[in-house]
Amino acid sequence: MSDNQNQTQNQEPSKLSGQFHSVKGSAVEAIGDATSASSWSQSGKEEHSRGEGEYKAAQAKGYVEGTTDRVGGYKDSVLGAVSGDKDQQLAGNARNEKGQAQKELNKPQ
Repeated sequence: MSDNQNQTQNQEPSKLSGQFHSVKGSAVEAIGDATSASSWSQSGKEEHSRGEGEYKAAQAKGYVEGTTDRVGGYKDSVLGAVSGDKDQQLAGNARNEKGQAQKELNKPQ
């Protein structure tokens, strides 16, 4: 396994890295197709597929994190309202809104 593949497997999934590898894989595949180099075509398909997988994994992770922030923020907001702690309530509302924005950015398409 190459150092690049080991490095990717030891890191959190990244949307940017996933997009990069998807596009790079498509380019390598196109070069392979144009030059009838089947090894390049296959390598490009594999890199494209790995890139798409990494992108989707990062998207799912972001969506789950957004959901966690929404639930935690709602809990803090309610506890703050019940206990009369306006700071906790405001912090909970902010966390809830942050979670909603993160969910929207990572919503499956």
